[in-house]
Amino acid sequence: MAFSFSFHSRNFINFLSIIISFSLIEATVTQAAYYGSVVQFRPTTWKHAHATYYGDGTARGTMGGACGFENVYDSGYGSNTAAISPVLFNNGFACGTCFQIKCITSQWCNKASPYITITGTDRAPPSWAAASDNGAHFDLNKPAFMKFCGLTAGIVPVIYRRVPCMKSGGIRFKLQGNGYWLLVFAMNVGGGGDISKMWVRGSKSGRWISMTHNWGVSHQAFAELGGQSLSFRVQSYSTKKILTASYVTPSNWVTGMTYKSSVNFH
Repeated sequence: MAFSFSFHSRNFINFLSIIISFSLIEATVTQAAYYGSVVQFRPTTWKHAHATYYGDGTARGTMGGACGFENVYDSGYGSNTAAISPVLFNNGFACGTCFQIKCITSQWCNKASPYITITGTDRAPPSWAAASDNGAHFDLNKPAFMKFCGLTAGIVPVIYRRVPCMKSGGIRFKLQGNGYWLLVFAMNVGGGGDISKMWVRGSKSGRWISMTHNWGVSHQAFAELGGQSLSFRVQSYSTKKILTASYVTPSNWVTGMTYKSSVNFH
């Protein structure tokens, strides 16, 4: 009986060891999903909407807007941009997200190339052209609209889906504010294209300061951060993944400048 009890005890201990090992592996994978490269943004399912266009052939009307991209070219987005309706805009958290749009059921669709991938860089009114839209509306600049549909259409039914944002280089941080208040615009964001949370750390203070969402792609911190190199930590709204961009700025950084990091989402 004693031998039998010892044998079963060892089996039980081995079983517990296996369970603990699996738990540690799971915890490691979970941590990697948030801080490493495990989680990647995947395309969503297709939904219905309507698309329109605005402005002239120069796409100058895309500058500025409700997201805070003063210049969509310098920010890394180019001319394939659109204003998106409130159901897509998500109170500004969807600024920088990418959508693939397909022109459907219209004689004005570009049959050779009915698709276009755009970035949401402004807010547009909702569309109630069809009940299936659920308010989804894309208001593209004129050059972008012409790539997948004829201008004669004016307004066309489309299907759309979120897709990963393919960006070159790292996330860019534009700084505004003063000596006691820092306002940061995060641009050229890859992966889901969106950011839900930001932190900032000065090289002298050495502690992470939680920032609050201000408007569009901007987050703010009420702190004295002058005279030190700044690092940023950003969290993706879509995947919840967190990236750290270390020592993005020099210690003599100034407001109005944009600083490039070497990290990005995928």
